[in-house]
Amino acid sequence: MMNGLNQLYRVEKGIKSKRISSYDRTGGNNDYTEIEANAVKTIAEMEGAGIVKHIWMTMASDDPMLRRNAIIRMYWDGSEHPSVEAPIGDFFGQGWGEKYNYMTIPLSAAPAGGNALNCYFPMPFSKGAKITIENDSDIPLHRFYYYVDYEEHASIPENAGRFHAWWNRKVTAPVHDIENEWGTLGPEFLNPSDKDNYLFAEIEGEGKLVGIHYFVDNPGPMWYGEGDDMFLIDGEAWPGSLHGTGTEDFFNTAWCPKENYQHPYYGIARVNEHMGWMGRTHCYRYFMEDPIYFEKSLRASIEHGHANGLTLDIASVAYWYQLEVHKKFPEIAPREQRQNMPPIDIAQMHRWRHAWRESKGKGLLWGHEQ
Repeated sequence: MMNGLNQLYRVEKGIKSKRISSYDRTGGNNDYTEIEANAVKTIAEMEGAGIVKHIWMTMASDDPMLRRNAIIRMYWDGSEHPSVEAPIGDFFGQGWGEKYNYMTIPLSAAPAGGNALNCYFPMPFSKGAKITIENDSDIPLHRFYYYVDYEEHASIPENAGRFHAWWNRKVTAPVHDIENEWGTLGPEFLNPSDKDNYLFAEIEGEGKLVGIHYFVDNPGPMWYGEGDDMFLIDGEAWPGSLHGTGTEDFFNTAWCPKENYQHPYYGIARVNEHMGWMGRTHCYRYFMEDPIYFEKSLRASIEHGHANGLTLDIASVAYWYQLEVHKKFPEIAPREQRQNMPPIDIAQMHRWRHAWRESKGKGLLWGHEQ
């Protein structure tokens, strides 16, 4: 952040500022485009060398899950495969198709009510670039507004990494078939491996990881965050060069937080609103001052509860730069597999208690009985 301010006074020659937007080409005020149901539209196409500096967009649709159903993709230097592929909401830091305000340096969702999506990650290219939006919905996206602000350069440095972002989502299951945490149901298991972890990204090539957004929906009231983060660099064996101590520790917080906190580099943009830590929480961490470098590969993952002992609905977006053409991403999950899990509410919790009471023979039972 300070480096940006320190360089702000410099006037560079040979750079042209450009914008591609959805403005009304007739001179009218219908400054939006439409994207039909189940259609893909190219919203920006650039030639030559340059750097995308800022992207803003907002949308209006009758699809309540549009932010999970619509997919943003970015292609650099004529590549056939996208270097960015994620649901629009998740890419900009909005989980579960929801809208809520939050602010960081690279990404933000701004008023009104998180409707304005902004990205300030710089995105260099040398032989053209393309950005597309897929409306993977049966409902038309009838108003889509956007800016793509970029610079034209004569050339870009050879060490300019290409921007990448990859979305993943998995509903995890306890590895040992018991949802144990904090030793509540017996001794805790050991986990001398990362093979059953939730995967943030598995990258081949040379580059650096610069950020992660993490969206977790917890169906139980137990703390979800005893899982350790693990980073295996250039094919190294477990435990790897970077091994963490807990999910909240990785996101630079502590002691099972349940409060909104937004630092420019890390924080909790959305907190759950139910008993204990049940429900939806959105955490983020940028490696702005401490990027994770790799020369050949990076496997980035985190446990879902200690020793991968919890059922959680986890989605994430990992952001990184790399020099080489990346390996093709796995096919993004189809629309039906991108939808939210049903919420667990007070009625379900009461049914749990009813089943427990029946197992104890009914009668006077407070709930603490073993």
